[in-house]
Amino acid sequence: MASTTPGLVNSHHHLYSALARGMPAPPHSPTNFREILEQIWWRLDTALDLEMLHWAAMLGAVEALESGCTAIVDHHESPNAIEGSLDVIANACAEVGVRIVASYGVTDRHGPDGARRGLEENERFIRSGGRGLVGIHAAFTCTDPTLRAAAELAAELDVGVHVHVAEGVDDIDASTRLESMSRDNWLLVHCVHLSNDAAIRGTIVHNPRSNMNNAVGYAAPTRFANPVALGSDGIGSAMLDEFQVAYARLREHSVTETPTTAWSWLEHGWALVPEAANDVVTWSYDGVDDPWRLAFTPGVRAVDVDVDGAPVVRNGTPTRVDAHEVRAKAAEQASRLFATL
Repeated sequence: MASTTPGLVNSHHHLYSALARGMPAPPHSPTNFREILEQIWWRLDTALDLEMLHWAAMLGAVEALESGCTAIVDHHESPNAIEGSLDVIANACAEVGVRIVASYGVTDRHGPDGARRGLEENERFIRSGGRGLVGIHAAFTCTDPTLRAAAELAAELDVGVHVHVAEGVDDIDASTRLESMSRDNWLLVHCVHLSNDAAIRGTIVHNPRSNMNNAVGYAAPTRFANPVALGSDGIGSAMLDEFQVAYARLREHSVTETPTTAWSWLEHGWALVPEAANDVVTWSYDGVDDPWRLAFTPGVRAVDVDVDGAPVVRNGTPTRVDAHEVRAKAAEQASRLFATL
């Protein structure tokens, strides 16, 4: 017997990371989070072009629907292919049938011109009708003028800011630098090293698998008064898996906690993308509406998915695109990316 839920929301994703699987080893084995960024992700994002990005977004969107996720809040960077990048992502997701909230992560890592172009891409995309937020990579890679410019642009456009906050120790002063500018519509991603008494406003997006993978520590989201949502930080969009890991890590932190807390974090995605609450996912398991059962049940899969009343998955297969073709094309682009690296 099957049961249904609304479409799930991945509240923080990096769709471009769909091409990273199997990438060549970095020049040196990273020993801390800063080295992971420098030797893996910052090398990868500079190698991206728009064709790679298109197929990465297509693959990420297909995998999202196959996992019952109908909405993605994406945070993107491709410093050598900035202009038009958010359109590429949004168009790919629309073709597959996934809702998308896009942003470009502004940074000063590539100089003032790179920061300016990132701001312009956010503004161009949103002013042209795209659904987006103003992205900031992280405070520790931005000057104060760039942070102010991004916050002011978001206020002018009446949207939030999507920013990594205190993910690693390099960004430990993020709250001090951002709190006076922050608003309730901001997305504060990770917050692992955010102090308990931080006054920064916005929704905290918890990414348990990514935090564990990067060994940055446990964010302990229950210590904050801010709303909390769940994201994957680029590790696909299997949000039921993310919920199960979020609960296990929460339980390790406090044995009195229950799966309902982790499920509430997943539910908060509907406050960020309300339309997803009207989507319908039919699951292979009849206990999806019970967090206690779901937390301990492996292999639950989406059978049928309807977005805005239209079928986008039937019997586990996307209806609008050929998933086999998408995977083949993405593999070709991954090979191009690896050759560049």
